[in-house]
Amino acid sequence: MYKDFAQFVFPKKLILFFNFCDIMLYYNNSHGQNEVNQVKKKTLVPLIIFLLGICLVSLIVYKTDTHEKEQRHITAQLNVVTYGERIKNEITNGIEITDTLKQILISEDGEIHQFETIAGNLMSDSIESVQLAPNGVVTDIYPANENEAGKIDLIHDKDRGKISCYARDNHTIITQGPFKLKQGGYGIAVRNPVYLKDKNGHEYFWGFTIVILRVPDIFSDSISALSNFGYEYKISKTDAPWSDTYKVVYQSDGQINRPVSYTFTIGDENWKFEVTPKSGWRNATLLIIVIGIFLTISLLMSVLTRVWLVAKEHKKKFQILAHTDSLTNIYNRYGFDEFAEKMIQKNPKTHFVAALLDIDDFKFINDIYGHVYGDKALRSLADSMKAFFPSDALLGRNGGDEFCILLKNYSYEDVKEKLQQFTMAPKTFSYKGKEHPFYISLGYSEYPTFASNRSQLMRCADAALYEIKLHGKNGCMAYREGLELRVRKQLGFAFRDISEHLPGAFIIYRADKEDDELFYANQEFLHMTGYKDMDKLFRLTNKSFHNLIREDEQKQIETSIWEQIDSGNENDYIHFHLRKADGSYLSVLDHGRIVESQQYGRVFYVLFMDWKDMHIHYGDKFSG
Repeated sequence: MYKDFAQFVFPKKLILFFNFCDIMLYYNNSHGQNEVNQVKKKTLVPLIIFLLGICLVSLIVYKTDTHEKEQRHITAQLNVVTYGERIKNEITNGIEITDTLKQILISEDGEIHQFETIAGNLMSDSIESVQLAPNGVVTDIYPANENEAGKIDLIHDKDRGKISCYARDNHTIITQGPFKLKQGGYGIAVRNPVYLKDKNGHEYFWGFTIVILRVPDIFSDSISALSNFGYEYKISKTDAPWSDTYKVVYQSDGQINRPVSYTFTIGDENWKFEVTPKSGWRNATLLIIVIGIFLTISLLMSVLTRVWLVAKEHKKKFQILAHTDSLTNIYNRYGFDEFAEKMIQKNPKTHFVAALLDIDDFKFINDIYGHVYGDKALRSLADSMKAFFPSDALLGRNGGDEFCILLKNYSYEDVKEKLQQFTMAPKTFSYKGKEHPFYISLGYSEYPTFASNRSQLMRCADAALYEIKLHGKNGCMAYREGLELRVRKQLGFAFRDISEHLPGAFIIYRADKEDDELFYANQEFLHMTGYKDMDKLFRLTNKSFHNLIREDEQKQIETSIWEQIDSGNENDYIHFHLRKADGSYLSVLDHGRIVESQQYGRVFYVLFMDWKDMHIHYGDKFSG
């Protein structure tokens, strides 16, 4: 499932890159370092992908932003030209009023009859007033209401004289303003010089036809449309025909940043129309959407990458766990068999030596010390195997206390001494601060000398191992032709099986005058004495055989036991009163034997018989 998912989400080359990283990490690092690298990989690879995604997002944003700005510049340029021409035309329409009046004056030899009627017909919403200024002096104004103050001498006025003289002398229309109107608002004055001819055909200056344009009414349609389209704008003109300084005629409230512009000329004056998008040249909304989408994709890719890496790691861990013994951290039976099979199949002509080994009397260790310490012995043995055998040796635990080894490029002669050394090397486990020894038995066989496949090879090693078991344990033996695969039932009775079914109470304790530590008691003993289990027995007796003897008999009984032992007897018979769990005493006869144990030195194996029952059933024998 993970493979299909990865191929769907990730490019093939990226997956190959991950696999290459895995291989390099595996071959170049120890297990611990590999764990660190795996953690780094799970963090760094998604981070790298996220950073690459950020770079890609940045590139996409840059390209998108560049494209959008170009498109906005193109659109703005079209709009500024379109509406700039429209504004020019709207101003020109106002100028045409002065041209109409000029033509009437020329045709009527400087006279206009019914001025008010004509001017009224020329008026529009954007016209503040229409004026006549013969010889530069304003004499007629329409509408006259509140405009009387406009009757001034333009040629000699300090504010209007210079530019009016320029228009007169250069035969050109001039515009002046904006200026504040007394009626409110702002206006621009358009002055069109009029020239007539005298009787001799000489041209002379008649005066000006004038129109006052209301700002911004004259170009309200254009700026309203631009505002609706989302633009900031500014209209400006040169301050005078001879000046390069621009004066703002009208502008929107917003700021103008890097505008596109359109220039046009009216008379000898230059006008400039500038626009810029209210939201700026960037399409911020689009950029936010693009950033959001691709950033989300990058983040999702990073998360999916980490999920894939974690899933891949977990899959690998599960595979390792499926092949590894959790207690000893070497291969379990399944893992050992699988890899051993592959090794032999891959190298069919290569010599291999397989060994099977187990801990002698392992059940006894579990029964005496508990399973926790039995596990310590197993781990100790596995650690000894890892330290002793070469790194390419295949090590495994079949289960229980049985272990297996496969050595490549070895024969009987190559490994005989080495396996013997390993078998006899001291092995211990720790119990209450003391090191306790344990011993192993090992059998081995050779491929292809005695076996044609892995299964047969292991069976031969197994036969050699159990031959050792039948001949005293703690030894090392090679398989040989003719060695029978003996029936395991000869070894099938474990210590505990036997002890629990003895027809009598049974204990084991240390044969030491200073330390008579109790090791074991079977169920029959616990039942006879009323102890719930061995833990209670150990607790109430402080694990001392001494405390099982009635107080007044302790010294005598211990002296009698050791007198029998010191005199050379392996067996002793003692009659005493045995302390029960409830504090009462039971008259017993014990039959003890001293035994040398590899693990514990000298120990007593003791059977107990109820003295009263013996007399009931065998009273006649005692009396005879």
